[in-house]
Amino acid sequence: MGIVVLTMKASVIEMFLVLLVTGIHSNKDTTKKIKRPKFNVPQINCDVKAGKIINPEFVVKCPAGCQDPKYHVYGTDIYASYSSVCGAAIHSGVLDNSGGKILVRKVAGQSGYKGSYSNGIQSLSLPRWRESFIVSEGKPQKDVTYPSALTYSSSKSPTAKTGEATKAYQKPSVPGTTAQPVTLVQVTGATASEASHTSLPKPSPSAVSTTSNLRSQPMGYRSWELDLWSTSSDASGQNSPRANAGEMDLWKPGSVLLDAGFVPKEELSTQSLEPVSQGDPNCKIDLSFLIDGSSSIGKRRFRIQKQFLADVAQTLDIGPAGPLMGVVQYGDNPAAQFNLRTHMNSRDLKTAIEKITQRGGLSNAGRAISYVTKNFFSKANGNRGGAPNVAVVIVDGWPTDKVEEASRFARESGINIFFITIEGATENEKQYVTEPNFSNKAVCRTNGFYSLNVQSWFSLHKTVQPLVKRVCDTDRLACSKTCLNSADIGFVIDGSSSVGTGNFRTVLQFVANLSKEFEISDIDTRIGAVQYTYEQRLEFGFEDYNTKSDILNAIKRVGYWSGGTSTGAAINYALEQLFKKSKPNKRKLMILITDGRSYDDVRIPAMVAHHKGVITYAIGVAWAAQDELEVIATHPANDHSFFVDEFDHLYKFVPKVIQSICTEFNSQPRN
Repeated sequence: MGIVVLTMKASVIEMFLVLLVTGIHSNKDTTKKIKRPKFNVPQINCDVKAGKIINPEFVVKCPAGCQDPKYHVYGTDIYASYSSVCGAAIHSGVLDNSGGKILVRKVAGQSGYKGSYSNGIQSLSLPRWRESFIVSEGKPQKDVTYPSALTYSSSKSPTAKTGEATKAYQKPSVPGTTAQPVTLVQVTGATASEASHTSLPKPSPSAVSTTSNLRSQPMGYRSWELDLWSTSSDASGQNSPRANAGEMDLWKPGSVLLDAGFVPKEELSTQSLEPVSQGDPNCKIDLSFLIDGSSSIGKRRFRIQKQFLADVAQTLDIGPAGPLMGVVQYGDNPAAQFNLRTHMNSRDLKTAIEKITQRGGLSNAGRAISYVTKNFFSKANGNRGGAPNVAVVIVDGWPTDKVEEASRFARESGINIFFITIEGATENEKQYVTEPNFSNKAVCRTNGFYSLNVQSWFSLHKTVQPLVKRVCDTDRLACSKTCLNSADIGFVIDGSSSVGTGNFRTVLQFVANLSKEFEISDIDTRIGAVQYTYEQRLEFGFEDYNTKSDILNAIKRVGYWSGGTSTGAAINYALEQLFKKSKPNKRKLMILITDGRSYDDVRIPAMVAHHKGVITYAIGVAWAAQDELEVIATHPANDHSFFVDEFDHLYKFVPKVIQSICTEFNSQPRN
């Protein structure tokens, strides 16, 4: 029995040794076969921006041909995430135009980005941005795993779709508990001031990691609507340049998400039905808000901006007999959210404002002002003609393009521009501002009435009442007056024998063509006419007709008189019988048309006219004396006197006279 046992033990030992040796050889073979997997470098196009890629650090391959101005780059060495990745690589000198591999690392947003010219690329300056990146040679570091496929942010906003009233929100699960869905209803009344009453702790990292409906954000990005705490620090642990002490942490298990604009459904009360207002007749204006939808302001500040619009709409009392309001949102490009005639009461307007979603992009306010001037204030969009046009531009920090030229055109078109600058540039940031003193270059007048500077987004609500008071003070809306709607124009027409019946009708047609260019009414431009020979007569005064059709018919009815030429006496007559009844707030324009030298002196009457503030244009035809025209005309005479060789050529001078009138008007000081 003992022998058998020993034999079995020996057999077991022998089998163990065989298995051990076999395993060693097997491991050796396996070791020989295992190879490090080859890293596949993802390729991107020239137009891909760093902000679209969620990965915090990655290696990519750029194609050839990215040294092109259309691929915008912002900054030097450290680039805003709105830049082309490959363009930034060429600008920094890491790549040339033939392309290649680069290593990209995301870093915190900067307070400003300075443009420069380098390696064939002109980078641009940019205000503070939420996220930055740096570029280096595409050599992967040891022990660092880089993604072989990049993760891109969605182009769609994570906010609720328009028309969604409710949504199931899954609370972050806490160890040992079961997450339960809670039905929440979105409301428009939650403001930043309400939310800032309580500062609550942030959830623990473990709780965050189990949240199923939160999307991961790149370093430096602001949290979107359902984020549960403020993005008050960047990836490096430092405070973000856009962080604000007013941004409170608003989450704890079971708390109401005030910041996201949600309250439990059972807390809502049924809204009472109220009669729809016709609007405040004491504030009859056509108002356009140009709101900043750029990426730099983030989702929370954009919601504060919308709440501000809703508060303004409520305070204004929107209606067909009062103010009407439309909204244009701008980022890279402007787009109308709704026009003046879309919503005719404050309640509907507030509902529409709540549905506005952020566009993102840059802060091109100048482009938005041009858009509003050319497209927004039209009859098709609800412009009422008799109501002043007002545009309120809201800008975060400073615009990324220039506003001066676009604003000048807007003022000349009769638009009263107000500027609300929120969290403007500090002394250190002013070097990044595209156009210094941009607000004064944009507003209607530089007297402080049209500019509002707000220190923080969280104090924007305090601006509602001051703004409403100003836009409704129609007597102070100076830019409603244009070269075409703010004058009393008196035509002084030579009816002497040398003119003749046929030519006199040509002169009247010239007068009619000029009159057609103006906006005529009892509160806009008014027209009067005097005909003279040796004597003078008033054909019609400023108060006789106040529609364009009536004026044109009155001009047609003027009969040819015939006689001598006493131009000096005609000027005196026009001052007494016509301009003496001009309104104090009207510009006084005299347009004198003659075909010969005067029989009397014109110097003293012309001096009296100039002294009384009458801007005189002298138009001479055929045998008119050039020296007399220059004496009659307001200084500088070259801008206010015209000579036409034949009556039949008078029509060619209509645009020249109008241009001169408008140039003179627009040269007035803006203080």
